[in-house]
Amino acid sequence: QVQLVESGGGLVQAGGSLRLSCAASRNISSYNAMVWYRQAPGKQRELVAVVTRGGTTNYADSVKGRFTISRDNAKNTVYLQMNSLKPEDTAVYYCNAKSPATNTVIYAWGQGTQVTVSS
Repeated sequence: QVQLVESGGGLVQAGGSLRLSCAASRNISSYNAMVWYRQAPGKQRELVAVVTRGGTTNYADSVKGRFTISRDNAKNTVYLQMNSLKPEDTAVYYCNAKSPATNTVIYAWGQGTQVTVSS
């Protein structure tokens, strides 16, 4: 079982930036898709960003142009750079690996990291 530890969250004013990190307990280079999800209070968890082994990225419409996902396979780490943050970005952010066969996440969710954006 892989452990995924998210960090980098915090309280920031609208318009600010944060960089989230997700450290995996094993090599992530074999996973085609690494993903970031978020869950706001009272809402379902939603997919925010995907990065493939080849570096292709995809984003939810709500974060396009503001967020950037990247991966460093040598460090077993996935990042999410978040700029121009809005109050509606407030949520707990989680990372995971995603199976292309089933289009579902592979591992149990970690603790996540809380992002709070004040207006």
